[in-house]
Amino acid sequence: MADDSEATEFLIATRPPSLRQTRLALLVIVILVLTFVAVAPFATHQLTEIDSFVPTVEAIDFVADLATAILLFGQYAIIRSRALLVLASGYLYAALILTSHALSFPGAFAPNGLFQSGIEATPWLYTFWRYGVSVTVLAYVWMKNWPTERGEIRTSPFRAVWLSITAVVILVIVLTSAVTAEEPILLPLLSDVLDFTPAANEVTVGSLLISLIAFMLLAVRRTSVLDLWLMVAIFGMAVEQALASFFFHTRYSFGHYSTRVLAIAVSTIVLIALLSETVRLYARLVQANRRLQRERASKLLNAQAAIATTIHQLRQPLAAIVLGSAAAKRCLAQTPPNTAEVQSIHDSITSATSHANEVLESMRALFEDAEQPYTLVNVNELVVESLQVVESELKEHGIAANTQLAPDLPLIVCHKGQLEEVILNLAHNSIDAMATSANKPRALSVETKQQGREHVVISVQDTGPGIAQEKIMNVFEAFVTTKPKGKGLGLAIARMIIERHGGQISVRSDPGSGARFEIMLPTAPSAGRRPASLIR
Repeated sequence: MADDSEATEFLIATRPPSLRQTRLALLVIVILVLTFVAVAPFATHQLTEIDSFVPTVEAIDFVADLATAILLFGQYAIIRSRALLVLASGYLYAALILTSHALSFPGAFAPNGLFQSGIEATPWLYTFWRYGVSVTVLAYVWMKNWPTERGEIRTSPFRAVWLSITAVVILVIVLTSAVTAEEPILLPLLSDVLDFTPAANEVTVGSLLISLIAFMLLAVRRTSVLDLWLMVAIFGMAVEQALASFFFHTRYSFGHYSTRVLAIAVSTIVLIALLSETVRLYARLVQANRRLQRERASKLLNAQAAIATTIHQLRQPLAAIVLGSAAAKRCLAQTPPNTAEVQSIHDSITSATSHANEVLESMRALFEDAEQPYTLVNVNELVVESLQVVESELKEHGIAANTQLAPDLPLIVCHKGQLEEVILNLAHNSIDAMATSANKPRALSVETKQQGREHVVISVQDTGPGIAQEKIMNVFEAFVTTKPKGKGLGLAIARMIIERHGGQISVRSDPGSGARFEIMLPTAPSAGRRPASLIR
């Protein structure tokens, strides 16, 4: 068979059976054995003649065998196994020869059958049916263990399938024509319309032996789910043939009706397995498609978040550059030019440019899987530097900046630019919140402290209107915002950054009393401890 890893994983013809499937198959075999034991003692008991019973049952068998053949041809088209093509052809043969058998059955569609032949045509077509299926399964078991080069068909699967179908149709036509046209020379299998001859039982023994050999080989060599359920099906057919060979000798007996019901089980076992595996595969494909859609949505979200956050963080340094350039131009236009002020403005522009570059670098690092440039950072210095960046905005909105920085804080291991972006984002949110507060003191308070031996806490609190309780639970979710024109990405990105640093971010708020955000980060590892790694 083709050595295809994807086929091995998904297809019933190549995927190994699970322990649960094996146990279920053994349970079905036990049920078949119990059925045999229950039917055998009463097999000779004669029942009422029902002419429509056999064609009705065989109509069910026809549909089941034809559907099984179609599904097996589909499996063959994927893995190109010669053995699978033979098995599919065998099920197609069973479906077509059953049609001939039903049409020839006396009393079903006409007193002597539609072929208007003698009484021998029907039992011989039944014999060809069971021998054909038994031989096909035996051939499948024999061919499936061929080397890949010999067992795989290189020609077009479409061509191979149609050639097989054509060959099967021709074979069924030839056999049907032979038994109806040459009936006088056939070995008698019926002594009258009801009673079988001893030869009929002896002929059935041959197909029984072939079925048992195929069953034993499948039991020893089964490597796939298909092998497992084909083994169960051939065992069911062996039970049916054993009853026909040894336990009843007339039509319309209890044994005769029982074997027809068993034939339905034999025809549907593999079909049920194929359909259940097809449904299972479809379910897996649906789940895989959903995962791909979620992954795609996640990637789009990350892209949108990266773009929106970058734009948001770049506005401040770009605005500083634009304002600084305009101020420098005015200073140079003075008489004489105010070179000292221009120099100061130039330093501010350089600082804003450097900040813009840090924003781009931190955003690139955040949305890439590359190793992050972590360094040892003093939290107090980071807070002071961040407040210096927003100093002009604080003054513009009349906001007082208060700091309570705990001395002798341990260093932390972090990506400095990303952590600065988190603090700046919280500061900007506070500024925006307090900008809507009228006739109320405006203050931004930043506090640092040590919590335990291994954590440092940064708190950012404002005196704005606070966050409504119905929104506070989802405030860190993407696209959830408390601002009229907000994008809802800043806090989601902040949480992503903090969690990647092995920390936590939380918020508390009483409406009307402002909001307080707390960031808890692990401290730098002491000697002998490994540094905190990036959480992915």
